[in-house]
Amino acid sequence: MSPSIVSLPDTGKPYPTLLAFLAGRFPKIPEQTWLERIAAGKVLTEEGQPVTLTTAYLPNKRLFYFREVRQEPAIPFQERILFVNEHLMVVCKPHFLPVIPGGTSVRETLLNRLQETTGNPFLSPINRIDQGTAGLVLMSVNKETRGAYQQLFMDGRVRKTYEAIGRFPSDAGRSEWLVENRLETGEPWFRMKTCAGTINARSRIRLLEIGAARARFQLSPLTGKKHQLRIHMSGLGFSIVNDRYYPALLPEIPCDFSRPLQLLSQKIDFRDPITGQEMSFTSPRQLSLQEVSR
Repeated sequence: MSPSIVSLPDTGKPYPTLLAFLAGRFPKIPEQTWLERIAAGKVLTEEGQPVTLTTAYLPNKRLFYFREVRQEPAIPFQERILFVNEHLMVVCKPHFLPVIPGGTSVRETLLNRLQETTGNPFLSPINRIDQGTAGLVLMSVNKETRGAYQQLFMDGRVRKTYEAIGRFPSDAGRSEWLVENRLETGEPWFRMKTCAGTINARSRIRLLEIGAARARFQLSPLTGKKHQLRIHMSGLGFSIVNDRYYPALLPEIPCDFSRPLQLLSQKIDFRDPITGQEMSFTSPRQLSLQEVSR
């Protein structure tokens, strides 16, 4: 099983105990559960050493922990491997399947599925997309060359193209938008918010097709902030169909597989840092304006 990861922020002294931090960071998990995990050696430092109740809190470090979910829902959709070589794997992820462990998903993740089917424990995601988003995910196959691919995303040398179906008025008066603003962590912690300050999020949005109160859009993120496209679409009044986070956080309900988030990571282009070749991958999945409008 792949571990989950949590970062230790610099909260200022006096630092909390690791137990107090974990219980506060994950309020839905009883403190007793963390005591049991620590006692069982299921919470590790970055160096792979099990922590104890007396292990010091080190800000800006990470902890790795192994979780158990007694009733983990099965995701009845399958990923598809599109490309693989000695360095890279390109996968098309279905809606609802998270890339890495989180929430109520431990086994039902893209990473765990691929590690089980390929037998490669060194697989690691290079980019991530939301659990609700379908489409392209790049996986590192070789840990020795992983950093070269990660650097592509850090340097903004990857061209990403998404499609979305959003709510649309009868006449928006234009067909292209450049959205620029600043995004920071909001409340609850898994949502983002716009705020004043230096711009750190940019997206180009183009209208492709208009239906009955819906439209299909091409989205080109120029930066890579969390939930950037969802917030930018919502800010224009084109909230993505079946988005339960934006513009308002809707109550948590059991997963409804008939209502996927209408957002697709459709295409990725880059120059391979190892071979120097131009690489281009397109998702075989499609969003249907006609299906959503029914």
